[in-house]
Amino acid sequence: MPPAMKSLKQIGVLVVIGAVALGGYYGWQAYGNAAEGTDSDKKPKARAVAVETEPATYRELDILIEAVGSTRAVRSVEITPLASGRIVEIGFSAGKPVESGQMLLRLDDDIQRADVAEAEARLRDAENNLKRSETLKKSNAVSAATVESLTAQLAIAKADRDRARRRLKDRVVTAPFDGVVGFTNLEVGARIKEGDVVTVLDDLSTVEVEFSLPEMLFGKVDAGKRVVADAAPFPNRTFEGNIVQIDSRIDPVSRAFKARAEVNNTDKALPSGMFVHLSVVLNAERALVVPEEALIVDGTRAYLFAVNSPEDKPRAERRYVSIGRRAYGVVEILDGVSDGELVIVRGHQRVRDGSLVKMGEEKKKAKPPKGGEAGS
Repeated sequence: MPPAMKSLKQIGVLVVIGAVALGGYYGWQAYGNAAEGTDSDKKPKARAVAVETEPATYRELDILIEAVGSTRAVRSVEITPLASGRIVEIGFSAGKPVESGQMLLRLDDDIQRADVAEAEARLRDAENNLKRSETLKKSNAVSAATVESLTAQLAIAKADRDRARRRLKDRVVTAPFDGVVGFTNLEVGARIKEGDVVTVLDDLSTVEVEFSLPEMLFGKVDAGKRVVADAAPFPNRTFEGNIVQIDSRIDPVSRAFKARAEVNNTDKALPSGMFVHLSVVLNAERALVVPEEALIVDGTRAYLFAVNSPEDKPRAERRYVSIGRRAYGVVEILDGVSDGELVIVRGHQRVRDGSLVKMGEEKKKAKPPKGGEAGS
């Protein structure tokens, strides 16, 4: 075979091999793309996250001013005897309630009872003498001066009897009003002097709390404003009352003024001297609020998820918001959400900005108890 023909044959074989290789490459590419298309078709679409929502709404929020103070009984007295003597009976137990007029302490009274008996006998004698003299005067057997003298003696006898009875009464110490008595170090048989303190009696049906408020509130807080108190030993309870007095002066150092409130304590739960936290309730103001559980704090910023297009493919949208006062279960939104917009209150832990969401029933929210709101 001539060399020229041999070269042409070799070139033809190379062209055929190249064509086959090129065809195989493009075929492999087409097959791969088709396979990828099939796999992508098999991939599941993004699922909607199930959430619960509630609309942002306007409601009345009480403006609360925070303060602290200590309780004291609305009435409190030191129980002291009006006489000296030996104790023969103690009629109270520390920490127990007593009623007005109840016997708290009795002193020995043998001498005083004898004095009363003697005074009553002298009084009867004076009465009889006067009656006889008045009878004799009708027959002019005694003078008018004698009758007048006997009348004076009768008056003196009555006064002596009254003094004797009072000295006997002073041997018994009674409660001046209903209340709770404190401790005593006295025992039966001990001798006590007039003026010694037996115990302390507190009327705890109402407790008084004195507290300070900044001068900027002077004129805004007046008598009659409602207060809500709570104390550490009673974490799930509040005590309600009213301001009864406002001081007329402002302290030049603290720039604050004092106020006094009386707090209802009918079951005597609050003792005198307990530290309490007070919220002074001012006039309510209308505010846009969302449930507190919808709020998410990110460092120094707060955000929530609102729902866009709730009727057609609803999606979660992250909204950074400005918050104001807080109340029972809700927080005021100053900026970032409009009235009526749905916010996610449950399920936002699985939500991202732009996530599809599936809304369930709106969360039913409990009504706040009276006096349960709190402001800034």
